[in-house]
Amino acid sequence: MTALPINIKEKLNKVIEHLKNELNQLRTGRASPSLVENIQIEAYGTKTPLIELASINAPEVRQIIIQPWDPSIIKDIEKAIKISNLGITPTVDGQIIRLNLPSLTEERRKELIKIMAGILEVTRVQIRSIREDINKTLKNQERDGDISEDEMFAAQKELQKIVEDFNEQIKKLGEAKEKDIMTI
Repeated sequence: MTALPINIKEKLNKVIEHLKNELNQLRTGRASPSLVENIQIEAYGTKTPLIELASINAPEVRQIIIQPWDPSIIKDIEKAIKISNLGITPTVDGQIIRLNLPSLTEERRKELIKIMAGILEVTRVQIRSIREDINKTLKNQERDGDISEDEMFAAQKELQKIVEDFNEQIKKLGEAKEKDIMTI
């Protein structure tokens, strides 16, 4: 029987899912609805993610089309996109908004890689924090006599293996996103 908490992989998977969400919002050379779907729109007196207010499509490699379900909030969507850090100017075309993504410059690509590296490091820190919390719990359980010293060391070894597996996932996600960003 292991002394590790049952929900450890669940906690770590949540961290990885959050990382995937963050990476999806980083702009690559291709248009993707995930680039804008989580932008918060001030509409109806509350902030709401764009995906809940409009249909979002990428019909072309460098274009995103946003069609609000309620045309009266088109100005709110336009404003939110302008103040987001995407660096894209929305064009209102009747009842839709067009986002034409310019080609990424080499300088902007390198900047995005640095931003991505920061996101990856924050994720690694979160993983280490979870590991440290569990290690403290294991040491307390051993001190209180709930588990033996051998059980504690076995659990720590198992925990380290799990953490290494998740760090490998982080590395692979980062490499894939970097390849995406650098592809012209």
